[in-house]
Amino acid sequence: MYHEPISGDHPPRTERVGVVILCEVRQGTRPWKMARLEDPSTGGFRIAWLPDARAEVPLRIRIPGIRLLSASICWTRDSAVGCEFAEPLHVAVFDHIVRIAHAT
Repeated sequence: MYHEPISGDHPPRTERVGVVILCEVRQGTRPWKMARLEDPSTGGFRIAWLPDARAEVPLRIRIPGIRLLSASICWTRDSAVGCEFAEPLHVAVFDHIVRIAHAT
């Protein structure tokens, strides 16, 4: 199942890095669950498996060593979701995420 992007008013895509990092995600008051954050950029990322995601509810993301991040779901395809950070990541934070991914 493929759903078109939720809104057409997104900034241009930023460069993605082909890494995967385990993190915890949560929507609303649902419990935290482990997820694979893939292909991050300073503007967004993909989660390969989040079958019960609801596009209208913001995501919270916990990555070790980084403050709690917020994101919105831009698209869904089967059980994958494409997300946009509520605020673009600072380059230093993005570099930290890439270093974590390469260290594991």
